[in-house]
Amino acid sequence: MQTQTIEYQDGDITLEGYVAWDDSISGPRPAVLVGHDWTGRRDFATGKAEEMAKLGYVGFAIDMYGKGVFGSDGDVEGNTALMGPLAGDRAALRARMMAALEAVRGLDVVDASKVGAMGYCFGGMCVLELARAGANVGGVISIHGIFSPGGVPNEKITAKILCLHGQDDPMVPPEQVLDFENEMSEAGADWQMHAYGGTMHAFTNPAANDPGFGTMYNPVADKRATQSIQNFFDEIFA
Repeated sequence: MQTQTIEYQDGDITLEGYVAWDDSISGPRPAVLVGHDWTGRRDFATGKAEEMAKLGYVGFAIDMYGKGVFGSDGDVEGNTALMGPLAGDRAALRARMMAALEAVRGLDVVDASKVGAMGYCFGGMCVLELARAGANVGGVISIHGIFSPGGVPNEKITAKILCLHGQDDPMVPPEQVLDFENEMSEAGADWQMHAYGGTMHAFTNPAANDPGFGTMYNPVADKRATQSIQNFFDEIFA
């Protein structure tokens, strides 16, 4: 496996993505953007990019905050300050996602016609906004992501959508799930919602262990989600 960091731009903001690919595979191959949680493009996101590389794709862990800007585990106030401006300005969030999409399509090892995206927590919101923006991607996966829309009108949604959701996630109440499902149906999107019972927020992250805050690793749901992720990308990249 080869890995490297690359700089790319969103206007005057310099961002730093993390790229992973298997150099035993010849020629361009599909790419998967990986959206990070509210702590930034840290080890969890880069590890997921490497998992995509092991599946034969190019994994690209995107940077939503800027080169060298990271939050930290347990710092609710600091992480909220990083995430909040983009969560509250979906036009800016979409532009930053489009910058990542343009960057990955410019890599020699990437088949620019086959790009998908997946995101965790805040990253789930980010990839859903990529779909809402009408981006020309095969599909997006929100993994314990936030479903609530911003104030920006949707473009025609062409990406297939998969949401992997913990039914007991306090950050995404049932009414938000229903509203999202109705939104996608009204948009004519190809969407799926997989809800895991007895499962809270951040269920794929082994470091999540704060049930009082609503974050808890669930190894069974994580295993099921991993299989669903593989199946989804098998489908959209076929």
